[in-house]
Amino acid sequence: MNNIEELYQKWLRHAKDDKDLILELEQIKNNENKKEDAFYRELEFGTGGLRGVIGAGTNRMNIYVIRKASQGLANYVKKHYQNPSIAISYDSRIKSDLFSRTAAEVFASNGIKVFIYKELEPTPCLSYAVRELHTSAGIMVTASHNPSKYNGYKVYGDDGCQITTAAAKEITEEISKIDCFEVKTKSFEELFNQRLIEYIDDELMTRFINRVKEESVLFGDEINRDVKIIYSPLHGTGLKPVTRILKESGYKNVIVVKEQEEPDGNFTTCPYPNPEIKEAMIVGIEYAKRENADLLIATDPDCDRVGIAVKDGDEHVLLSGNQVGVLLLDYVCSQREKHHKMPNNPVFVKTIVTTDMAVKIANNYGVSHKDVLTGFKYIGEQILFLEKNHQETSYILGFEESYGYLSGSYVRDKDAVNGVFLIVEMFAFYKTRGISLIQKLNELYKKYGYYSNYLNSYEFEGSSGFNKMNQIMETFRNGVSVVDGNKISVLKDYNKGIEGLPKSNVIKMIFENGDSIVIRPSGTEPKIKVYISLCGDSIETNNQKYKSLIKEIEEYLK
Repeated sequence: MNNIEELYQKWLRHAKDDKDLILELEQIKNNENKKEDAFYRELEFGTGGLRGVIGAGTNRMNIYVIRKASQGLANYVKKHYQNPSIAISYDSRIKSDLFSRTAAEVFASNGIKVFIYKELEPTPCLSYAVRELHTSAGIMVTASHNPSKYNGYKVYGDDGCQITTAAAKEITEEISKIDCFEVKTKSFEELFNQRLIEYIDDELMTRFINRVKEESVLFGDEINRDVKIIYSPLHGTGLKPVTRILKESGYKNVIVVKEQEEPDGNFTTCPYPNPEIKEAMIVGIEYAKRENADLLIATDPDCDRVGIAVKDGDEHVLLSGNQVGVLLLDYVCSQREKHHKMPNNPVFVKTIVTTDMAVKIANNYGVSHKDVLTGFKYIGEQILFLEKNHQETSYILGFEESYGYLSGSYVRDKDAVNGVFLIVEMFAFYKTRGISLIQKLNELYKKYGYYSNYLNSYEFEGSSGFNKMNQIMETFRNGVSVVDGNKISVLKDYNKGIEGLPKSNVIKMIFENGDSIVIRPSGTEPKIKVYISLCGDSIETNNQKYKSLIKEIEEYLK
């Protein structure tokens, strides 16, 4: 009997606490391919925690994988903290509430105090709870913007930032010692009655909302708050905090997309609930057209990403994360400079795949910048470094191309509540002065250059796909010197730990003309992502250049 069959038989005998898993295990009894995919590996635990397809098996998200990971984390915090505690939140995904309660049962059964939100809340609220409640760690049950078949388990350190590589390695070692069927727990209700589990008070959310409001950069400037705004939470956690902060900030003309208002783990109206893609925004755009609204905003299921569409003539145009990011950076910097509110030694942080146009804007305002690896945890890490030197007030903004923004140090992850608040304020500020966001963006292009950024993702499912991705990365490391006639002048292999950054399986090719391509496997999905950054004399010129470049890149991917 091979190892996969042994694992399958073990799960068939012991996985009795979730009827959905019992049914699925029976259904794949004679399907060797499905068995292999479910058991060929254990879900990898890393700095992003766990993420995978919901279902039965070691390579799936289920209560047994959650128990094992939670027991490993429990062992870790008990070693490092005298009186450990953990905060937990969860989003609207399938089984998110079950997974959060399962984790709480494991922690509390280990004598660790658990603080858990009464209902689903955004990722930034989890980061905020960790910091405000001074817990040893935090758990956010979410798969962010992935399709409905996914769920995940993000782990945060005591600073409210996603765990470091060193912590992830130590927790992984603890997890590897555990048999998922030997983790013993008491019931949630029993542990709650013993006061080992406690609900987070509503007052904490009020403090969070008030803290976000402090990020305004109006400094007394007048704006028209009657602007019409369409908002969609995309069936996720954003509805209550986003509508609350807009209402309390005086924006009374906010229309919520009814079809996407309520939490729904199946994401019925947007199968891929990601505000980065047009398909997720179609229903909202229809609202914006019908209501003649100038601005549509949507947040992803765990409300850490925010996407927008703005009116341009008779159409509503989606703006990319890079475009919104440079607009916000210029707005924040210009307002701070105008009102003499720029801190000493101001700092802006972005990821290596985020547009270099932001660097030009920061330089124009005398703001220093820091490039970090892909993932907002690295931006949060930079805030921590500033905090340790009592310089956190120097941080004015961080953003990444994947629609994540943060302008304050009160949390250590991207915050779509903060993003919505700032975007609406910026939009109202310019509209009051007769300027659209499209006009402002074109003004920035004329000043700093026409930058275009493109992202392509390529899926590689299963064990064979995992090996294929490794082969592709090695090819680009060692076998490519020219792409589409453009000679590579600099090849940056971040796997070597360059530029003071942690080692990461990322390659950046910089061409002689200044254009660049970044290639990396996703840390959360079976995908390779290709980021192309071009700067030319027009967007149209960049688009033509892109079509030729990506065609050759895809030949390598085959």
